[in-house]
Formats: sequence, C-alpha cells, structure tokens
Amino acid sequence: MSVVWYVLAALAEIAGCFAFWAWLRLDRSPLWLAPGVLSLIAFAWLLTRVEADFAGRAYAAYGGVYIASSLLWLWLIENRPPDRFDLGGAALCLVGTGIILLAPRTG
Repeated sequence: MSVVWYVLAALAEIAGCFAFWAWLRLDRSPLWLAPGVLSLIAFAWLLTRVEADFAGRAYAAYGGVYIASSLLWLWLIENRPPDRFDLGGAALCLVGTGIILLAPRTG
C-alpha cells in the first residue's frame, strides 16, 4: 500500500509546486495558488500514510518515486519526453527506493 501513498503524494506535490511555477514562471493568475496550497497540504497528509517506522526513511524512499513521477509529469503534462539520462537516473533512484523500503531491518 505504501507505493500507492507515495504515488499519490508525488502527484499532489508536483501539482502543488506546478501551481506556483505557473504563477511565477508562466505568468498565470495568482488564483492558481489556492489549489496549489491545497495540493501541498494533501501531499503532506498523504506522505504520513506511508507505512514506515521513521519519517526520515519514508522521506528518503519517497525521493525515487518523486523523481520518476516528475519525469512522467514532464512527459504527460509538459509534452517533453524524458531523455535516456532522465530515464537512467530515475531507474537508479527507484532502485535506491527499493533498497530502502525492502531491506531487512534489525534492531
């Protein structure tokens, strides 16, 4: 279930940050900020749903999901396909996420 929470959190964070990007970089209306702030609040709440004993570990594992989700946003929303370096970097990060989430823990 953690993967679902991570993906939903990533979408909320990216959407929220994009609202600020649109306002400040794309000259969109400041009205973009209202849903952006709500989306960032949803992101914070969603990330707390992840099954993890420690916040730092949950955040570290989230990093790889965020990177991969950001590249999907780049491709699907901004119509710019990721290049091979983007994809390779994201794959490497997701391997790191898997190691963090799936490693056997002792004491």
